[in-house]
Amino acid sequence: MWKSGSYLLTFVAAASPLTGVASIAANGAAPAQATPAEMGAAQAGAQQQQRYGPFQVLDHRRVALLDVTDEHSPAQFAALLRDHPGIAVLEMVECPGTDHDTANFELGRMIRARGIATSVPRGGSVRSGAVELFLAGAQRQIAEGAEFAVHAWMDAEGRQAADFPAQAREHRFYLDYYEEMGFSPGQAQAFYAMTNSVGFEDALWLTGGEMRRWLQPEQGVTLAKADIAGAGSALRRGYLDSGAPLQ
Repeated sequence: MWKSGSYLLTFVAAASPLTGVASIAANGAAPAQATPAEMGAAQAGAQQQQRYGPFQVLDHRRVALLDVTDEHSPAQFAALLRDHPGIAVLEMVECPGTDHDTANFELGRMIRARGIATSVPRGGSVRSGAVELFLAGAQRQIAEGAEFAVHAWMDAEGRQAADFPAQAREHRFYLDYYEEMGFSPGQAQAFYAMTNSVGFEDALWLTGGEMRRWLQPEQGVTLAKADIAGAGSALRRGYLDSGAPLQ
């Protein structure tokens, strides 16, 4: 079971090159005989360059997610929070997904427990397992021009969600998480059905506005089947598989 779970690659390639995402880079080395002000600026630049796996520190309050999460991500995020306890916002810039759903959900629960907000800037791209991390935000912000992509999970034997009976524990793995992130049972069921409305090797693309609809409890339950089928701006191939399921 699991999107990455015994263990699966759940990366989705970006629909188009990102635009409007600021570069997060600066030379943090202090110049020779630097003044105190210059040294302070250099130290700030060095802080901005700090990376913890797929996470990059932006400042004392913000960290960006810039890559795939994996089994090491919870420990990396814990180290980041230890070193930067004031982090309050996770900016989701370029987020292809995860290759380990169990660790990904652990990471999501860490985000929620710390009361960290998730924010997708203009041009930000949140895909596959990264969508679960977005839902973990204590507050969730979506800028115009952000994009999302979802698709069904698949286990190590090639079975997808539709291959399991409705009461299978494999479904509860996701439904329980969505409810922990604030969805009502009905909303969790509707969202889960939407994510599984396209196969593992496909991607259903949603605009920021379409994702916002799923964050409204009254709409998450009542979206019609036709809405689920056409929730994204387009249904197109978008899965990037770099190999067989990990063991």
